[in-house]
Formats: sequence, C-alpha cells, structure tokens
Amino acid sequence: MFYTMIRALLRLIYRVLFRLEASGKEHVPKEGGVVLCSNHISLLDPPAIGILLKRRIRFMAKAELFNIPVFGAAIKALGAFPVKRGGVGKETIRTAFQLLQDGDIMGIFPEGTRNTDQSTAAKKGAAMIALRSGAAVVPVAIIGSYKLFRKTRVVYGPPIDMSDLLEQKGSDVLEQATDRIMDHINRLKREG
Repeated sequence: MFYTMIRALLRLIYRVLFRLEASGKEHVPKEGGVVLCSNHISLLDPPAIGILLKRRIRFMAKAELFNIPVFGAAIKALGAFPVKRGGVGKETIRTAFQLLQDGDIMGIFPEGTRNTDQSTAAKKGAAMIALRSGAAVVPVAIIGSYKLFRKTRVVYGPPIDMSDLLEQKGSDVLEQATDRIMDHINRLKREG
C-alpha cells in the first residue's frame, strides 16, 4: 500500500516537473524475475525507472543511504536493499538471487555510480547476477537531464538474449555479458 501511494505521488511529481514519459514498457515481462539494467545520470533515476511500470522494482542502494534518518527508512520500505561500496558482498548477492527467484524485478546500474559522460567502465556484477539467475535482462536508457519542465524519457528495450553466453566457460564471459548489456543501453540512448 505504501509503495503504491508513493509511486502515484512520484508519478505526478515527475510528470509535472520533468515531463517524464516512457516508451517500450511492453518489453518488461509481466511476470518472472527481471533484471533492469540502466544508465545512471542522477539520484532521480530509480524512481523514474520504476514509477511508470505496474510491477514493483527493487533497487540495490549504497549502504550509507540506509543510515540517513527518515530517507533510509523510506527507501527500505520502498524495497531497496543495501550494497557496500567497493564490492558486492555475499549477503547482497543472496538477496538479489532470492528476489529474482521469487519473480521480482531488480533494478541495477551496471556502472555502479552516476555517470553523465560514459567515462565510467561498467562493473560485472549486473552481468553475473543476470547470467547466474537466468532472469530476463531488460536494458533501460534514461534520456534527458531532469531540467524543470523539460522532457525526460525512459526507454525500455527488448530483453537481451544471453543464451549463447550461458554455454560458455572462462573468465571473459562476464566481460562479454557486461559489454552486451552496455551496448544495448547505449543503442537505446542513441535511438531514443
């Protein structure tokens, strides 16, 4: 109930202030585990990605955010779960796999931090979670800059086919998967 109320309120705020609109929502599977992989340009990204979808999205958030009074409790109530800087711990991985096994949607930013100029290399965590969980991987591109009363768009792409990578062995599989995810996100940004 809390999530539904907050989502409705944020949807109104984002549509008025940032003229938020989305395309490709039909690409997000209606059921089953899904990993949404998006570029990350602002702290405003997680709500933008989730408020226009019917399904609830669970985001990894840096652990420090959970220590902020009121805000930490709010993001926890909205379904976020902590990840420590410098690496994803076993507990975070277990939580991610459990969410996906339960058929939830998990949102993740492969770059690991906000990046407006594509200078940050993507981390392999999103690819590892996607490959090992077998969940659908949906690329997402946020286009715009959240300037007041200017359009910001969220584009959801078709699920990425990773089946050929599931059969491969070796250390470069995660790198190939990460590159494929980022290629799809970047293509959505260009075509957006």
